Amino acid sequence: MVAELGVAGWRRAVNELYADVRRERDPARAHARWRAGRDELFRTHPQSPLPAGDPLRDSGLPYWPYDPALRFRVPLREPAAPRTLTVPGTSDGSIRLRLLGRVRLADLGLELDVWWLGQYGGGIFLPLRDGTAGTESYGGGRYLLDTAKGADLGEQDGLLVVDLNFLYHPSCRYSSEWVCPLAPEGNTSRVPVHGGERLHA
Repeated sequence: MVAELGVAGWRRAVNELYADVRRERDPARAHARWRAGRDELFRTHPQSPLPAGDPLRDSGLPYWPYDPALRFRVPLREPAAPRTLTVPGTSDGSIRLRLLGRVRLADLGLELDVWWLGQYGGGIFLPLRDGTAGTESYGGGRYLLDTAKGADLGEQDGLLVVDLNFLYHPSCRYSSEWVCPLAPEGNTSRVPVHGGERLHA
């Protein structure tokens, strides 16, 4: 029971952090607030995926500098046909996904699938395994949106906010106790995205 309460507390804290991000009108300041909030959670929260004594608890997580060219407001385009997918997690489980649509980031030459998670009560899910994966970022990819767990940049005038500066490593990058769905084919690209969380400073 204590562990479940801890997970619930972590999710509340993440929700509150992203609510602060959405309220901040200046994207660079919102990003700084997000970084500081994540560092605090990873350093002090009982559910932190960082092992005790991990130097990242003191140094903070490494990120690329904020780049305004990586922020987009884009329509969510409906899929040509319904599609569902079951993807492996990083342990024995699997995750059910339903395709909601696609977003096009023309300036980067990226088109990405946007999914609805079948687990955790549902939620928008947007992962990305880009050209930095395995060298400069986690090999399994990073997440941008996972609204089931509070990672939500919101909408503006009916457009989805896709700010790649907010890409983050899933918890399984730090601990095998966490199960993370891996980025499927429609969320994999060789285009390197030097924004968001990285492996090394």
